Amino acid sequence: MEKSQLRNDLKIATPILHPTSFIAKGAQIIGNVEMKSYASVWYNCVLRADINKIIIGERSNIQDNSTIHLENDLGVQVGNDVTVGHNVILHGCTIENGALIGMGSIIMNGVIVGKGSIIGAGSVITEKMIIPDFSVVVGIPGRIIKTIKEDSIIDNIKWAKKYVDLAKIHKKQL
Repeated sequence: MEKSQLRNDLKIATPILHPTSFIAKGAQIIGNVEMKSYASVWYNCVLRADINKIIIGERSNIQDNSTIHLENDLGVQVGNDVTVGHNVILHGCTIENGALIGMGSIIMNGVIVGKGSIIGAGSVITEKMIIPDFSVVVGIPGRIIKTIKEDSIIDNIKWAKKYVDLAKIHKKQL
């Protein structure tokens, strides 16, 4: 099937939201979206899974004004303990556990961001780029500038943990 075509049997699914997940006011969660435990989607995000599936892993956060969409043959998978910064676009890609996607980045179709990797703010990662685990990528187009130590993932996970705690406060007080 071509990208420009729709399946004849297309049906918009109902999201599956873990009871501990958090969706901020104004965020739109549409279609076949699955949010795992303590995942959070922040103010004015759009996750639109009308033609494929979006999975947001445990303790991962999608920060304000970010957009996640997909292709007929490419869903979006966000692993566990991932931080997706403000104003990010994820489209038909995979983000592995413990990665950090900097504010304003664009991650295109078929990209795989490896475990513990960091995408610098404002970077554009072009179609089908495979980013090895523990890489730092910056620029337009994104280029790998260095490899970081495996224990650096601890810092990335600290950001995810902060957003788990922050979501609990927002859920309770707002």
